[in-house]
Amino acid sequence: MAFCGKCGTEYEEGAKFCPSCGASTEIIEEPAPVIEEQPVEQAQPENFADKFAAMNETPDITDSYTAEDIGANKVMGILAYCGPLVLVPILAAKESPFAKFHSNQGLVLMILHIIIIIACTVLAVIPVIGWIIGLILPLVSFVLSVLGIINVINGRAKELPLVGKFRILK
Repeated sequence: MAFCGKCGTEYEEGAKFCPSCGASTEIIEEPAPVIEEQPVEQAQPENFADKFAAMNETPDITDSYTAEDIGANKVMGILAYCGPLVLVPILAAKESPFAKFHSNQGLVLMILHIIIIIACTVLAVIPVIGWIIGLILPLVSFVLSVLGIINVINGRAKELPLVGKFRILK
């Protein structure tokens, strides 16, 4: 027994037409369409390290500071990236351009962190997406602080990605 390709009715083998819908029972083979393959340019995926390095390509103005200033104020520079402790270098190292540079970045970063805390509090009411964002944003702030501390330890005056362009302290 065979079945009609159009309506699915069972018919006897050898029948020329379906007894139910009248469709032809002959199998007509159509040639498969020829699809021309065109070369596809595949972009090479960048790995995370390359993307991070590209993002971290920010202006480096270390040459405008003296080696003595950098050496004497590394601790103040590190404190600038430790949240509210940014006030210590702002008040205690007013004369140091190196400490002032990092204090400015630390102050901008602290303001960003406060904004992130407020945003995470508001977004926490949104299930799943709000929670994910609430985990990622503080992590971004933390990574920027670590980058700043690494720059200070290396004696560099390099702007942080995303926030380094902003100037609060003159």
